[in-house]
Amino acid sequence: MLLAVDAGNTQTVVGVYNLDGDCSTPESGLIGPWRLSTVHERTEDEWAVLMSGLLAGARVEISSLTGVVVASGVAHITTAIRRMVARNLDCEPVVIGPGVKSGLDIRYDNPREVGADRIANGAAAYELFGGPSIVVDFGTATTLDAISADGEYLGGSISPGVEVSLEALVGRASALSSVELVEPRSAIGRNTVESIQAGVLFGYAAQVDGLCDRFQQEMGEATVIATGGLAELIAPHTKMVTEIEPWLTLHGLRLIWHKNDG
Repeated sequence: MLLAVDAGNTQTVVGVYNLDGDCSTPESGLIGPWRLSTVHERTEDEWAVLMSGLLAGARVEISSLTGVVVASGVAHITTAIRRMVARNLDCEPVVIGPGVKSGLDIRYDNPREVGADRIANGAAAYELFGGPSIVVDFGTATTLDAISADGEYLGGSISPGVEVSLEALVGRASALSSVELVEPRSAIGRNTVESIQAGVLFGYAAQVDGLCDRFQQEMGEATVIATGGLAELIAPHTKMVTEIEPWLTLHGLRLIWHKNDG
């Protein structure tokens, strides 16, 4: 069993893969997955209790884990998971970072600046769909990443995420209350809540389309894959996204683990 952890600034996604089964899709052999709030101060003991509880609910013993792979943008979380693994498991975690084989040729000016989740997304996209491809990840930030036909990570774009933008709008406008992020009746809102929903939902869909169009002007026609917690809500309203893979990052982590420890 392989434990895959994608720890972002806002949410942490955890999944367990049965390594004996098929691995042709992100869902193949996947147990869970679980989407958790990221708690930066969580200790290694708390991680052990949390993992044991989640796995017990899926009838998996934590002792059955033979591998761990981590993508993390939070140093304290990376350290806590390393310690949790050292105390509870007989394996060394693969932590995405410099020196780890990803199958991609990183063309960023400074490869160390590329987020671990973006590398995992690129590796998964290239394995599933080849290249050229563009990955749109709707997370704390909305990121777009470009992968060439030869498996080169070319770079991408970073903009404030959907929920970050919505929270900033509501927080700075005293007349606005909290708004549930769901599809409104139409693009032309008939009240304040629907107007905000239309602006956020359809506005981000249009932003993605515009960026993908500019990417393709530079790299040629590409397959566009959406992932992240809000992918299934926003991607259907885009014109450019052709594939939706909510667990693309976990699949990329599994692939990278195989290249380094599997």
